[in-house]
Amino acid sequence: MAAPVRPGDDRVIAGVCAGLARRFGVSANTMRAIFLVSCLLPGPQFLLYLALWILLPDERKRTRHAGL
Repeated sequence: MAAPVRPGDDRVIAGVCAGLARRFGVSANTMRAIFLVSCLLPGPQFLLYLALWILLPDERKRTRHAGL
């Protein structure tokens, strides 16, 4: 399995759900629905989303720098 990255396509906000969906082999809409349902539960879901936004590399920047 490849490391998760935030894809350049199929983004809605930051691409976190799309990147996790690719990593786990589910559709991006399914991952977004799972995230929205998880927001109804107590916990740090938004903080986790922000952390993943910062920590997951951006696929667009990775491919841009690979050509240098």
